[in-house]
Amino acid sequence: MLDIRNLTITQGPNALIAGLNLQVEPGDIATVTGASGSGKSTLLNWLVGDLDPAFQASGELWLAGQRRDQLAVEARGVGILFQDDLLFPHLSVGQNLAFALPAALQGAAARRARVEQTLREIGLDGFHDRDPATLSGGQRARVSLMRALLAEPCALLLDEPFSRLDAELRAQFRGFVFEQIARQRIPTLLVTHDPDDVPPGGRVLDIHHWQA
Repeated sequence: MLDIRNLTITQGPNALIAGLNLQVEPGDIATVTGASGSGKSTLLNWLVGDLDPAFQASGELWLAGQRRDQLAVEARGVGILFQDDLLFPHLSVGQNLAFALPAALQGAAARRARVEQTLREIGLDGFHDRDPATLSGGQRARVSLMRALLAEPCALLLDEPFSRLDAELRAQFRGFVFEQIARQRIPTLLVTHDPDDVPPGGRVLDIHHWQA
């Protein structure tokens, strides 16, 4: 479970977010909406452990029954998917995926097999050695998502990940993302301006509800 307890984020004397309490169950997606500059990105930055020093925060982040807000970025177990896919241009498609594999998965053969399995799952069998620059927008988006999931995060943050895709591709990728989240039972927080991005029957939370 993703559990945010009594979070307040301030900038000087001004409260950007005040008294936020939120729980997201495994496999569920909670959608946070709000105008640009309302604090959505600041909330995500706090969750991943990369809050700008200009802000001050109090509150607790609990994931899988453990408090995580005092841990470093790499130790929190929070994955994030941005608008841009951010694939490493100097690595092949397979190497991009392998970069995210947990250290506990040891041995070159085992790690290669896990990457190849992932490529088959997303319809990119045989793409291990391909240059990411040769992929279509949809292919790049799928690789980016699976790279985030291969890290086995305790929670996933989606920062408007569909906004740069055309309408048809956007609908396809949206469905793919929601399917993967449900299958892997990852509690997820989605930030978006587009009501079409909200999962069917999903919770929608206006960030202004937590603003003084």
